[in-house]
Amino acid sequence: MFNMDLRDENAAVSHTTLEMDSGEKRLNELGYKQELRREMTLFKTLAITFSSMAVFTGTPLYGPSLKYAGPASMIWGWVVTTFFTWFIGIAMAEICSSFPTTGSLYFWAAHLAGPKWGPFASWCCVWLEAIGLISGIGAQAYSGSQALQIIILLSTGTNKGGGYFASRSVFLCMYMCLTIIWAVLNTFALRVIAILDIISIWWQVIGGLVVIVMLPLVARPTQPVSYVFTHFETSPDSTGIASKPYAVILSVLLSNYCLYGYDTAAHLTEETKGADRTGPIAILSSIGIISVFGWAYNLALTFSIKDPNYLYDVNNETAGALVPAQIIYDAFHGRFQNSAGAVVFLCIIWGSFFFCGLSVTTSAARVVYALSRDRGIPFSQIWRKVHPKRKVPTNAVWLCAAISIILGLPILKLDVVFTAIISISTIGWVGSYAVPIFARLVMDEKNFKPGPFYLGRSSRPVCLVAFLWICYTCSAFLLPTLYPIQWRTFNYAPIALGIVLALVMLWWILDARKWFNGPVRNIDMQVQNGDRNAV
Repeated sequence: MFNMDLRDENAAVSHTTLEMDSGEKRLNELGYKQELRREMTLFKTLAITFSSMAVFTGTPLYGPSLKYAGPASMIWGWVVTTFFTWFIGIAMAEICSSFPTTGSLYFWAAHLAGPKWGPFASWCCVWLEAIGLISGIGAQAYSGSQALQIIILLSTGTNKGGGYFASRSVFLCMYMCLTIIWAVLNTFALRVIAILDIISIWWQVIGGLVVIVMLPLVARPTQPVSYVFTHFETSPDSTGIASKPYAVILSVLLSNYCLYGYDTAAHLTEETKGADRTGPIAILSSIGIISVFGWAYNLALTFSIKDPNYLYDVNNETAGALVPAQIIYDAFHGRFQNSAGAVVFLCIIWGSFFFCGLSVTTSAARVVYALSRDRGIPFSQIWRKVHPKRKVPTNAVWLCAAISIILGLPILKLDVVFTAIISISTIGWVGSYAVPIFARLVMDEKNFKPGPFYLGRSSRPVCLVAFLWICYTCSAFLLPTLYPIQWRTFNYAPIALGIVLALVMLWWILDARKWFNGPVRNIDMQVQNGDRNAV
């Protein structure tokens, strides 16, 4: 009788094991219990990841990139950047397959660096990532506000026709409103965000195709192929940069800024079904889609240029504030003598910023939640709380929104806010990729437990190329973007980042190293193993 009961119990346990999601099983092996609701499919995860990258996210940087070195440098720079981005994505996909946790990068860094360096590696990684993601919310809020500013201007009569151009204070209100809306939406169950991001992926795919195909057709006659692919021209009179290599580096910043954010899939792995497989697929698929659509969008804009010099004139119809908006306006006004089509296209672009900001807020909140779960920030008990019904980290969402709003306050006085925010975002966000990739590069292969996506012997060379490209990207965003260096045009990102990182490192040296051990397990593996043996 006892043997029969034991067989029945073992069968039940075996059945439960078979029913357990592969991602949840791996999560338990890593020492974490399932707390968030695991309901995301591959398509939903891909939708949120795709939204975090966004087809039109580089719109504000298009004008400066074109001015630095002309169209050829910008267009071919995208191809080069895409090539190296694949190395980063492939390296991260392998690690994601092995460690499908919400903490993602910071969890990866802790485990890959080993027990001696793990706490310090995870400390550096998580703070870089938090800085990058939270400032990323600000970057999208600024971009969305700028697009809305131009939409209102063109809808009310253009800059030449007495249209309304939002003042700094109104611009800041737009910035704050967008941030608050994203936070409110992120306090609902994740299925709401997933639905919105499914709308987002179709919005960006269909909207992207409409803009990419229709804009050159409306703008005919277009620029010749030779202009788009071979024309190289610096603008030392307006940028103060005469060095051609320097100008090319700054021109490629557009591509560097657009081609990251694919780690969003990793942040959602604890909420995704079969995350050890779907996470890597979502990462690589997002890179592929964005690299194609983004390049096509840049080509469409460049072919549609009417007068390159007029694009930057502060007296033009868009006040010289957003170069792509002027390109689109010139195309529609030249063909139909009105700006209605331009407003529609700009609304499509604005929608891209809106959905991107929504997804970045989702990712930022997950990073703060994961860090607070491991007691890595002050008042962790507040930020790690999960809504009992919706199963989302509501407090973490509002913390990220509040910090993002504070980052936008200098809009009232300074002209270089966007440059600083995107520099901080890129350096923090992309810089956080470097920590686990470097740890994977130098670790002993026998200590790595691969997931379904495994590179084998190719792992080290892939990680080496990825790490070097990340170092280059972060260095490029520290450079001054205009000369001579003045207060109103100074890229203060190095100073801002330097201060924050110095405080973080000082905190580590004086206090955090004594108690911060990286990711904290919430499953007692010994008890779990003991129960299994008892059965």
